[in-house]
Amino acid sequence: MTCFLIVEDEPLIAMDLKFAFEDEGADAVTASTCDQALDALDQNVFAGAVLDVNLGHGQTCERTAAELKRRGIPFVLHTGDLNRVGEFLRGLDAPVLSKPLPAEDVVRYALTLLQ
Repeated sequence: MTCFLIVEDEPLIAMDLKFAFEDEGADAVTASTCDQALDALDQNVFAGAVLDVNLGHGQTCERTAAELKRRGIPFVLHTGDLNRVGEFLRGLDAPVLSKPLPAEDVVRYALTLLQ
């Protein structure tokens, strides 16, 4: 089964995304911090990922994004902070989906990364 990593600090958004992946026949593992995400990467085989850019408490998804790139795992950035993090987003060189967006739309886009 195809498995995706979801890095999101808002529990309701993470849950919505996880359920949307399951509705599409994919599995998903959630993490709310980079440390959790990096641990999940060591314990699972992921086809792709959805990353929230700002994870609260001054943290961003940068370490996770770098590790995903190193491993050749495609990812999409899902953020509501386009104005504040524009330059940072360009540095991550990944597709960006602006919040709010229905979980189903985010998942469908993430699945296209596999094609």
